[in-house]
Amino acid sequence: MAEQVKRPVKITETILRDAHQSLIATRMTTNQMLPIIEKMDKVGYHSVECWGGATFDASLRFLKEDPWERLRKLREGFKNTKLQMLFRGQNILGYRHYADDVVEYFVQKSIANGIDIIRIFDCLNDIRNLETAVKAANKEKGHAQVALAYTLGEAYTLDYWTDMAKRIEEMGADSLCIKDMAGLLVPYKATELVETLKGATSLPIQLHTHYTSGVASMTYMKAIEAGCDIIDTAMSPFAMGTSQPATEVMAETFKGTEYDPGFDQNLLAEIADYFRPIRDEALDSKLLNPKVMGVDIKTLLYQVPGGMLSNLVSQLKDAHQEDKYYDVLQEIPCVRKDFGEPPLVTPSSQIVGTQAVLNVLAGERYKMVTKESKALLRGEYGQTVKPFNPEVQKKAIGDEKAITCRPADLLNPELKTIEAEMAQWKEQDEDVLTYALFPQVATDFFKYRQAQKTKVDITAADTASKAYPV
Repeated sequence: MAEQVKRPVKITETILRDAHQSLIATRMTTNQMLPIIEKMDKVGYHSVECWGGATFDASLRFLKEDPWERLRKLREGFKNTKLQMLFRGQNILGYRHYADDVVEYFVQKSIANGIDIIRIFDCLNDIRNLETAVKAANKEKGHAQVALAYTLGEAYTLDYWTDMAKRIEEMGADSLCIKDMAGLLVPYKATELVETLKGATSLPIQLHTHYTSGVASMTYMKAIEAGCDIIDTAMSPFAMGTSQPATEVMAETFKGTEYDPGFDQNLLAEIADYFRPIRDEALDSKLLNPKVMGVDIKTLLYQVPGGMLSNLVSQLKDAHQEDKYYDVLQEIPCVRKDFGEPPLVTPSSQIVGTQAVLNVLAGERYKMVTKESKALLRGEYGQTVKPFNPEVQKKAIGDEKAITCRPADLLNPELKTIEAEMAQWKEQDEDVLTYALFPQVATDFFKYRQAQKTKVDITAADTASKAYPV
């Protein structure tokens, strides 16, 4: 009998970023992460995704933590494991396009503070919005992974994905990720897609999906059999639902096969035991809604990510029009088509969803158009895979001329201006970037940080001579 050729699947652990972002609104604190790092470092992960995405904003806004400080502490703890972040192309981690000098500086500082792999994506899959970040990562000797936002629609053929993969390889990416943010990739389609991409490019291929529609584990299995190199999983207490498949389950599935990652289930069990009370606490405090742990097959019917569905429900609730839910679900694909069929991921999902709600509630399509919809139709986010509906575009922006160049080409360098604006708060170089992304939230955080420093430490006070060290 021929000896089995081993090609163990590599695993990226998401519990420190996407898993808690998807299930408990990114509320895990640095102090909750640090005690378990030593054990996580022994697992043999390909990488640990622990930064970027919504963690930056949430750390500042809700946890009163410096995200850069978190990164440095994680770097200190993970001696043997690569650290990975999610980066929204020209949007960095914010919600608008930033000038190239800000993007370059952010990449430089992320790598300097401990990031090894930067996963870069654009909500429209507009390759022009990825170039600056990829080049910056190459220059800093970081690993630039480009993620294609996976979606369905007549424009998204195997030829489309193949062409994108080739262009990404030419751009200088080190690896390619299929980013299935809505759980739309079903098992046999995964076989087809991975085999096609493997034939078109020599880049390692990683697959990222969410359990929302209930097929993710099967999709991973078929993708790995088809040649996928790396998958994203989460430790079981924060797995499934709108998060990723469970790390332990995937490791056990491939045990004893050519794909065996060789993980120690006892070590994984200890790590799971550590995170379970954190999950239970989130359940007790209603931070974790049991609803997000179920399977929502509507994701596949309407191609709407889980987070977007809950958003729609709350918008309709506020308007006391919950009975219009199915009308809105039917309107979403129509708006998406009018808007050039973009993938539905931050921020395009919010733009399309909100516009669909307005169209239904107003009883007339595009009677009211949000400023974000106008910006999208003006070309401010970049180029969509199909042209906009010209009538809808005209109704929204009138005779304004739409942008056809890369949106960031219209931005002047802004680092120096930003630095001058926030000089009074600057304690480290990274503060300039924090302020660049979230000026108001950053200012509030800097004030809080300063207040913490000026508190009198009573225990260290020399009460006899009335000296109170600050």
